[in-house]
Amino acid sequence: MPPSDLPEAATERLGHGAWSSALSVPDFASTLALGLEPVGFVQGYCVMQWSWYQQGTTAPFLGGYGQPVANAGSYSEVYRCPHGMVSAEHRTFGYNWEQDWLETSWAQGWGLAYQRMMEEAEASGAHGVIGVLDAAAPLAGSSTIEYSIRGTAVVVPDSPRPSRIFSTFLSGARLAKLIEAGYTPVSVVAAMSSVQMIGYCITRYQMSGQANMGWLGSVAGVSSIAQVGKAQSAARHLARAKVRAQLGSDSLHGAHLDQSTREFGEGDMAIQCVIKGTRVRRFKDFNPLPHPTTVVPLR
Repeated sequence: MPPSDLPEAATERLGHGAWSSALSVPDFASTLALGLEPVGFVQGYCVMQWSWYQQGTTAPFLGGYGQPVANAGSYSEVYRCPHGMVSAEHRTFGYNWEQDWLETSWAQGWGLAYQRMMEEAEASGAHGVIGVLDAAAPLAGSSTIEYSIRGTAVVVPDSPRPSRIFSTFLSGARLAKLIEAGYTPVSVVAAMSSVQMIGYCITRYQMSGQANMGWLGSVAGVSSIAQVGKAQSAARHLARAKVRAQLGSDSLHGAHLDQSTREFGEGDMAIQCVIKGTRVRRFKDFNPLPHPTTVVPLR
């Protein structure tokens, strides 16, 4: 119950209890116009230990010259030195390979945080969660990764509880436009891919800016570094494939791609790609929403 010492207008606004929301004022107004009512701010967390990953490389090629092992993932590519044995420091082979064990760990951490947010929303009696925000960051500069997902739980007044509540990154006017176009949100989806690149001699020379390799030959002064380009392309392709696998016959709306590169040695790097968006499903033909009404009249 609201405190008894509140002004009468405030008591009427609060009704029989207070609620919280992460929506901005315009998004809150648009949410009410859609017929949704906020019931509370919900969130989920998960902490994962990744110290074994931060050490750098677990080579997928063991037992000789480019022999792949079972954990190389669905993508792997070997690059062989064209010069033969030159010296102990000369990188005679390199590779790109998918780190599927890292992708699985990321999906587990993100998925647990999302599941806990949705469980909190269900406990509040919500029909869905809008305005979802997610983040992943190391704790105190360590290799322990914290996943956090949060949003605003909403209900559709006078409607029965669905068997499965929805979630969406959208809120406010963007959510209204989606529904106006005839689509309904189903759930947020996200996927991460990781490709490790160990550069062979040519790649290392190019990344160091050396065009002339002495008696070994030369590479063009301005040219693309093929191994890096293929690793980046593979990371994006793998992430897209993982998201598609979550959509079924539905579509992805508001896709956002974030790609990052971490160097851990000369000519060696790990490329990660995260794609996320809202899974949507068509439920009607395009039908413009009615013109909005004034929320607070200004006189």
